[in-house]
Amino acid sequence: MSQPVVLGIGYSGFQPSTSHYNIREMIYEAAAKAYEDAGGIDPGSDVDAFVSCQEDFWEGISINDEFVPDQLGAVLKPVYTISGDSLQCVLSAYSMIRSGAFDIVVVESHGKPSEILTMRDIILMSYDPIYIRPLNPENVFVFNALEAKAFMEYNKIDREALGRYVISSLRKGLRGRRNPYASIKNVEAYLEEEYVVEPLTKLDFAPYSDAAVVVVIASEDVAKKFSDEYIKISGVWSVSGTSSIVYDDLREDTMTKIAARKVFDMTGIKDPVREIGVFEIDERISHVPLMVIKALRLSEDVNRDLMMGRFDEEGDLPVNPFGGALSEGNVLEAHGLARLVNAYEILKGSLGSRRYSDVEKILIHSRRWPSSRTTTLAILSR
Repeated sequence: MSQPVVLGIGYSGFQPSTSHYNIREMIYEAAAKAYEDAGGIDPGSDVDAFVSCQEDFWEGISINDEFVPDQLGAVLKPVYTISGDSLQCVLSAYSMIRSGAFDIVVVESHGKPSEILTMRDIILMSYDPIYIRPLNPENVFVFNALEAKAFMEYNKIDREALGRYVISSLRKGLRGRRNPYASIKNVEAYLEEEYVVEPLTKLDFAPYSDAAVVVVIASEDVAKKFSDEYIKISGVWSVSGTSSIVYDDLREDTMTKIAARKVFDMTGIKDPVREIGVFEIDERISHVPLMVIKALRLSEDVNRDLMMGRFDEEGDLPVNPFGGALSEGNVLEAHGLARLVNAYEILKGSLGSRRYSDVEKILIHSRRWPSSRTTTLAILSR
């Protein structure tokens, strides 16, 4: 079977607001950069298919992928949409390449939350319409808070430890390229923040950012015709959970555990702590990466390891070493591709950090936000 690789990436935005660009212009900019990074491919003659990961509710437009082909250069080419996180699109493109029926597939995703006027209503719409949505809570993140509280109590994680993760992530973001919310704070300031919904404060939620990301995925044999600088996709797996939180065990991240077992089997990884050099993990709400760390078997005692600084800048378990969503911003469905861009840049050495120059494998994780537990994991390698 063909070996899928990431041949090029491009992005636009990653700012709190991009009023100077409309979303079509952002997609075009991201696509132009991706095609150049991929060795100057021609989307009209070289690309076999295009995939857009987007949700109509975020756009306010039905069948919103109708507005994608022009910007991507997809003239008379197949374009289809997956209503999910963009790592799910990567899984689709990966499968198409592996089948041997496609040589180059372009994946696109974007988010422009600065233009969404009814964010609360859209988030509430994402919940189970029978048992959850009719509750119509004042704060729609109350269900995320219930999960955070259940996980933290079960695993004996205190708020100081959670605060250490948040403060560390915001500081790490200062080293990245796309982190408008990166800052230097201390745990004391975190603990003084008022609750948005207990046990979560404003600092526990990633603020919104506008962004568009385009990734070119190709078979390795074809990629060599354009460039010898590509990154392999060793494996991808996605797992969907139940349709309602009333059926979930909020104390653990079951979907990540299942997806991790599958993708580790797929890639032959026995010990993720030793074999994976960096972990790019979803942190759009601060307790989620801690659930992922536990589910991936990276830590037996998350509270202890947080207090010891194992996930900090100089720690031995690099989690989002150049900042995650807390400093980058929540770019909605484009989040998975944002994690992939970070991993791609680390493996290519383009971020200028010698510490990660010998990293061979990076794990990428994304969980569809805000109410779904659909989780996708991917392993990228040199």
